[in-house]
Amino acid sequence: MADVAKAAGVSPALVSIVMRGVEGASEETRTRIKSIADEIGYVPDRRAQKLRQTSSRLLGVTFDLQQPFHGDLVEQIYGVAERAGYDVMLGAVAPTRDEASAVRTLVHERCEAALLLGSRMDATELGSVDRAVPVVSLLRTSGVDGIGSVRGDDVAGVGSAVEHLMSLGHNRIAHIDGGSSAGAQDRRQGFVDAMARHGLSAPVVDGGITETEGAQGMRLLLDSTDPPTAVVAFNDNSATGVLDHLLRRGIDVPGDISVVGYDDSRLARIAHIQLTSISQDVAALAEAAVQEALARIAGESARDVVLAPTLVRRRTTGRPR
Repeated sequence: MADVAKAAGVSPALVSIVMRGVEGASEETRTRIKSIADEIGYVPDRRAQKLRQTSSRLLGVTFDLQQPFHGDLVEQIYGVAERAGYDVMLGAVAPTRDEASAVRTLVHERCEAALLLGSRMDATELGSVDRAVPVVSLLRTSGVDGIGSVRGDDVAGVGSAVEHLMSLGHNRIAHIDGGSSAGAQDRRQGFVDAMARHGLSAPVVDGGITETEGAQGMRLLLDSTDPPTAVVAFNDNSATGVLDHLLRRGIDVPGDISVVGYDDSRLARIAHIQLTSISQDVAALAEAAVQEALARIAGESARDVVLAPTLVRRRTTGRPR
């Protein structure tokens, strides 16, 4: 800033006024200072500016790099936050970086609230974070009084997948679950309840969030004594693993086995996949999550927001042979 001021022949205070976009400089002066700043490559130090502010205007978001749907949701959160006058800081969770490390980064950077996507923290851990910065749990209930959540109705979502397959004539339907992932318990319960309504057994095999885990689950089902004619996978990522394993075994989809994913992520919409999936409205989830975060920042009580998912049919489901 001092370099810009020297080159423009003005005070650093006037340069600051121009860069912050506040009143106190003519349009001619603003144009000249910005032109000089561009010429010498000056970039305002946003971190230093935030340190001088009472409010950082930052929302922190943790997300799992292995989950495509998290990427879709983060993209929407950026837009909603910007409209509210906030920036977004990301804390990535990966096999080599745990959730606690991602959350610590958000706290250290003075985020005003933390939006945790699919958090695996227990009640004690969530409570500890919430004492440092208001927490909003996305895609699962928090299980903690005073910590709100924004999620889809996973029980109803998987139930609609079962009803769709039943309407096509399937009655041997299996579920590859999500292990300990956020939402896995509700999706298991939704599957078991929906099958019970039709008086059918509800085979569930261990799975997870990855393609590899989906493929392993499908292998177990095919090697069983009574293979299914349809499968509901925990998420779209797992479902792509199911599809890959079926392709390698020479099994036609949907002629021999129908497959339903969950999330309606960008994976489901790829031209050569065209996966039938349960859609969570990412725009509505992002809007509700940011509004809940802003409410917590303002000192309002936490809420639990549950949104209804919908089934999107594509080419991976059909009538059984």
